[in-house]
Amino acid sequence: MYNIIGKTKYSYTFSIIISILSLVAIFTWGLKLGIDFTGGTLMEIKFEQSIPTNQELQDNLGELDLKSLTIQPTENNSLIIRYAAEDDKINEEVYKKIQEKYSGTEQLRANFTNSSISKELKSKSLWAIFWAVVGIMSYIAWAFRKVSRPVESWKYGAGAVIALVHDILITVGAFAVLGHFQGIEVGIPFIAALMTILGFSVHDTIVVYDRTRENLLKSSAKESFPEIVNRSLNETLVRSINTSLTVLITLLAIYFFGGESIRDFSLALLIGIFFGTYSSIFVASPVVLLWGGKRPFAKK
Repeated sequence: MYNIIGKTKYSYTFSIIISILSLVAIFTWGLKLGIDFTGGTLMEIKFEQSIPTNQELQDNLGELDLKSLTIQPTENNSLIIRYAAEDDKINEEVYKKIQEKYSGTEQLRANFTNSSISKELKSKSLWAIFWAVVGIMSYIAWAFRKVSRPVESWKYGAGAVIALVHDILITVGAFAVLGHFQGIEVGIPFIAALMTILGFSVHDTIVVYDRTRENLLKSSAKESFPEIVNRSLNETLVRSINTSLTVLITLLAIYFFGGESIRDFSLALLIGIFFGTYSSIFVASPVVLLWGGKRPFAKK
């Protein structure tokens, strides 16, 4: 049996350092927001012949210096082009450049995303994350109401939330760095990735907590709370790692072969799920252990 609990000082040190670095990146550079949050134009163009590659079209539109330019192939031989501009004149120039290079093109639509709508999306996205965290904490506190010794049930929920904040903070910090150095933007898919990370991370944490609850109810008076927690972690360790590895392998395949439109989404999931697995083992349970102290556990 591995002495996982005995290594918590190293995990605390690592988590604190990487969390501080993430906060520094967020407050220094911030996230590079896409048109979902800043406003812009979505234009769909149908091509008479084969559609050009994303790089060819980016090179063709390079003179216009379009901000937040993304290109996504769709069905029926067409492309969706997004960029941060709400000017009819710029839209005309974009379409003109495409027509000059590729004859027989047809503009199917040109929709504007208003900046006020984008602010509303940003606000709703943040509230969605907040209420998800509150719901998770409340559910865990209710689920663990029968094991209130030596730790109150709500502290299991609080421990899970601390682990979730840890995972989300690191993911957001990583994208702040990537946005500054690589120009990677975030939009609604990034929020979807964060919500997915919340769900996966708390699922992994609950598995560990549930085994701790079972062992608490079955344990003898001689076994201390740290020993119970450590045994529970060892009993779920292989399962947690194997589950996460299968997901990470799938996400790596999506990242490398799934296309540009979902690459950033899969990258966010890769970072979040990796650290979610780490936090369920080295953050969530050790935090509860701190609140439980090192006194022997005694049944009522």
